[in-house]
Amino acid sequence: MRRCRPLVVMACLLAHIANGQEVRNDTITDRTHQLREVTITESRRQHVVTSTAPLHIIDRGQMLSLGMTDVADALHRIPGVTLRDYGGAGGMKTVSVRGFGAKHTGVSYDGIMLSDCQSGEVDLSRYSLDNVDQLSLVIGDNDDIFIPARNAASSAVLNVQTISVPTANRRPHLTAQLKAGSFSYFCPFIRYEQSLSEKFAFSAIGEYTYAENDYPYQLQNGNQVIEERRTNSEMYTGHGELNFVWNADAFNRLSGKFYYYDNDRQLPGQVHYYTNVSQETLHDRNIFGQLQYLTHNRTGWSLKWNTKYNWNESAYQDPLTPNRYNDATYWQREIYTSLAVLYTPTEKLSFDYSADYAFNNLNSSADRTINNRPFRHTFLQSGTVKYSSGRVTALARLLHSTYLNDARFGESAKSARRLSPSVSLSFRLIEDEDLFLRASYKNIFRVPTFNECYYFHMGSKDLLPETTDQINLGITWGMTENSLTLQATLDGYYNYVKDMIVAVPYNMFIWTCVNVGKVKVLGGDVTANATYHLNERQNLQLSGSYSYQQAENHTNPASPYYGYQIAYMPKHSGSIAMGWENPWLSLSLHGSGVSSRWANNQHYEDTEIAGYWDMGFSAWHTFALGDQQVEARVDVKNVFNKQYEIVRFYPMPGRSWLLSVKYQL
Repeated sequence: MRRCRPLVVMACLLAHIANGQEVRNDTITDRTHQLREVTITESRRQHVVTSTAPLHIIDRGQMLSLGMTDVADALHRIPGVTLRDYGGAGGMKTVSVRGFGAKHTGVSYDGIMLSDCQSGEVDLSRYSLDNVDQLSLVIGDNDDIFIPARNAASSAVLNVQTISVPTANRRPHLTAQLKAGSFSYFCPFIRYEQSLSEKFAFSAIGEYTYAENDYPYQLQNGNQVIEERRTNSEMYTGHGELNFVWNADAFNRLSGKFYYYDNDRQLPGQVHYYTNVSQETLHDRNIFGQLQYLTHNRTGWSLKWNTKYNWNESAYQDPLTPNRYNDATYWQREIYTSLAVLYTPTEKLSFDYSADYAFNNLNSSADRTINNRPFRHTFLQSGTVKYSSGRVTALARLLHSTYLNDARFGESAKSARRLSPSVSLSFRLIEDEDLFLRASYKNIFRVPTFNECYYFHMGSKDLLPETTDQINLGITWGMTENSLTLQATLDGYYNYVKDMIVAVPYNMFIWTCVNVGKVKVLGGDVTANATYHLNERQNLQLSGSYSYQQAENHTNPASPYYGYQIAYMPKHSGSIAMGWENPWLSLSLHGSGVSSRWANNQHYEDTEIAGYWDMGFSAWHTFALGDQQVEARVDVKNVFNKQYEIVRFYPMPGRSWLLSVKYQL
């Protein structure tokens, strides 16, 4: 009963919030909550400068004008981000931030977190940019405190915001797009949206992708060079969404989403000299539905309710294994709900209380892998206070987390309870100038995944959560004068991870997960952006970023590997992009790269992965076809045909092209 008390309290508040509703400016989200139409009162660019914690935003205009072709390409432009990419259109892509592993980076899809209780990592290759309006990465705490508690339970959160449903007019809107490219890439996309009344609107999205991914690469052994092509890399992917929004009145809004994803792909193996054989396949299916209800009243109270059901299936097959021993299908299910209450007694002071509940379970067709059918109850509570004046913004949050583990058969993993504090501050150094000093601290942890706890031989039920501390100190600046807009940020940080979960050899043949790892990360991020409006029809954009990460193993001072850079973390990374939008032929040139990395924490001989710099080029033109618009676009990736690897033994594609034609009604 004690666990349910927070939800009961907030349910009782609903009656109070429903009384006497009128429009009121929300100083936390910088929005005017006329729910039929959300008005942004602070530009996205300005929000990056004023944020108390590092915030990176890429809007749809930047995606198009700076040549971003997929989510992975966009994330390469953000400092401090390390992407694991197994190559090709169907290769798995996961993201980690500032030396924390991918399991510490949460991903939010239209305000509600995605989850994978089995691996703890979200595959970003599932999400295309064609239906994305904005990507934002928050490192630490979000200045928008009116969020579910789960959205504050990660070291960093990538927010994926899809294109909103229109409510301005009742005319149907249609977007049809066809992409074709190298290595038999083919992708049709369609989006239909319409307002059926002043209160109700919907949109439907359909997308299909096929790619053979048989790109060439070179193998070198001494002086001998062999030309090869990637094999067993074909993929078929389908994705559909149905969205709706119902504005009951100016104070109450209900929105929902139904999502379906189906990906049947071959898994290319590691590339070694004299061997490139693989017949592995993976068939993923994901279905979820989510609802959000938002209400406000005249006394400064707001309430947000989210709920979601998620189902996921992964079927793995390996015909080359004797007796198909490794074949297995895994099923995940999640039930999730959240209530958040925001109280804004004055324009400067705001309070938020959020309570979340989630139920997750996992089962497998192969008893030898995960045979005890584990499940988990998660209770999260977050209390936040925010003060914002003309020059000072301060935020403090306390997150209480309870994870109750159990299993249908056999012993279960340990349960966990924690209090996680965080604070952040932004101070305007010069009045009437956009020059800010910011500082933040966040303590957070992650519980072991089901694989780490239960997987055959490797899993351990005695694992403790990984605990992280992150400290950030930065300075931000921005200015707008006539047609020129400039923005720059500089952040230094220190991160510490203890009880890191790593796999170590239990005996000659069996590895198991244990808490032995400690990692210290010292780094810095720099960003710079400039936009110049030549005239009403021409814009110039320039953006760049640089990141330094010294991520070292500090587990055992007596170890010969103490102080080594941890695997796959480059010390140096950066990006640059230039775009010129004009009525004739818009152009973009962009590049990103990293320094050398190691494939393991021991830095064994011949395990260093060479650094790379990848350049791309885009050109596009939009013209009228009657009352409609047609855009033709060509993107060239890896212009100089540089062969490189992000993950060892998984070569990335060389030079490739992508042609797209988009029609808008």
